[in-house]
Amino acid sequence: LTSVAMAARLSYLLWNTTPDAELLDAAENGDLVNRFLLEEQVERMLASPKLETGIRAMFADLYDFKQFDDGLVRKDATLFPAYTQTLVEEAKEQTLRTIVAHLIDGKDYRDLFTTTESFLTRRLGVVYRVPVPTPEGWEPYEFESDSGREGLLTQISFNVLHSHPGRSSATLRGKFVREVLLCQDVPTPPANIDFSIVEDTSGVLLTARDRLEAHVSNDACAGCHTLTDPIGLALEQFDAIGMYRERENGAFIDPSGELDGVPYEDAAGMGRALRDHPSLGPCLVRSLYRFAVGRDVVPGESELLSFLNERFEASEHQFSDLLRQVVLSDGFRTTSGPREAEESGGES
Repeated sequence: LTSVAMAARLSYLLWNTTPDAELLDAAENGDLVNRFLLEEQVERMLASPKLETGIRAMFADLYDFKQFDDGLVRKDATLFPAYTQTLVEEAKEQTLRTIVAHLIDGKDYRDLFTTTESFLTRRLGVVYRVPVPTPEGWEPYEFESDSGREGLLTQISFNVLHSHPGRSSATLRGKFVREVLLCQDVPTPPANIDFSIVEDTSGVLLTARDRLEAHVSNDACAGCHTLTDPIGLALEQFDAIGMYRERENGAFIDPSGELDGVPYEDAAGMGRALRDHPSLGPCLVRSLYRFAVGRDVVPGESELLSFLNERFEASEHQFSDLLRQVVLSDGFRTTSGPREAEESGGES
């Protein structure tokens, strides 16, 4: 990339906005194709408060929070009268504030899935069933160790986004963890599958675990459900709007399970198993790199990803160091250019 092109790519990734005057001057001087001078600008940008905006954009994209912005996430108002568009906007903001504060402080990325530290408004406090003294705006909050709220996956935003209008969904929640957090493929369901057992919440099968176990007795369903459901069932104590519960239809909810051979008793235990999963860090590396270069990873970049993984581990999973390594990599600083031959119908 040219120095000017590098300025735009850097600024939109790290700050989610146009380059400032200093970066533009460096671009016009040709500084951004000189690795030493590029490093100076990268360090300045990583130290800027604008980095918080960039991190918010990265994780909002990764977690598909645009669904909230577009008003696509709806719930049954009769079953969940506390659910409003304002609530989900604040739930999204809570998660993003938690992520930004954690990563800007240089904490281990993996601890996002076990942390009890967050931020709340009084409206969110109603759903979390905790007191929030501040009548308007935000305040830092740390959940009690016995609250069941540890890590991002126990927050309202995640549980609202990955559930149905009238009920929770262990499968959707587990699918998100497998595909987005661990970068693992979940098979597409076969055509003409009968979901009536899972959807019938008023029948003799009282809990989601009971209904899913009956559903996956079908061999065609077992392939993906064995990947997703143990994860999602750990989160069944959070209903479709993320409110804590211990019973479903009067029956106690069993949130125990295992994640790839690591057993747990509840959502907090699942978060700890996820935190230590060997694919968690490498998956973030892959996702960030893909976001940074605006395309999928190609086979020839496997060595680069291995290098980035090694550096991420060596930094104790500090996100700012991962950003530094990504933007200084050859993959970020180069492009294949326009595919003129393909566009004109010629052979590639």
